[in-house]
Amino acid sequence: MAALTKTQLDELTGQLNAARQTLLQEIQGELENSGNQQRIELLNREPGDSGDESLANALADFNVHQLDRHIQALRDIEGAFQRIKAGAYGICVDCGDDIAFARLQAYPTAKRCIVCQEKRERQYAHEGHPKL
Repeated sequence: MAALTKTQLDELTGQLNAARQTLLQEIQGELENSGNQQRIELLNREPGDSGDESLANALADFNVHQLDRHIQALRDIEGAFQRIKAGAYGICVDCGDDIAFARLQAYPTAKRCIVCQEKRERQYAHEGHPKL
């Protein structure tokens, strides 16, 4: 385990548990509303037009994207719990140095120390941006 005290680890575990519960509730709410009342109302409106249909599709796409983000965040939390269990929580996956407690407080799912994260962001900053 990294240089985290038991108190620090307990605090971070509490943050992870709270975040997991919040995400599970949000995911459950989004799935319960997956019938998407707004979309149904737009599509059933008379007379409907292609603008209404486009708006309904955009709302559906937004909801799917939001659900994907929540699921990815939940995966990150589960990964943090696996690292805790394996004794690797708080250790940078790139350099092996300790991740600062302050960073973990702000971002409990962090896998990299701030130096390695900044390096990674600079290295991959333009990935996904098309070049002419």
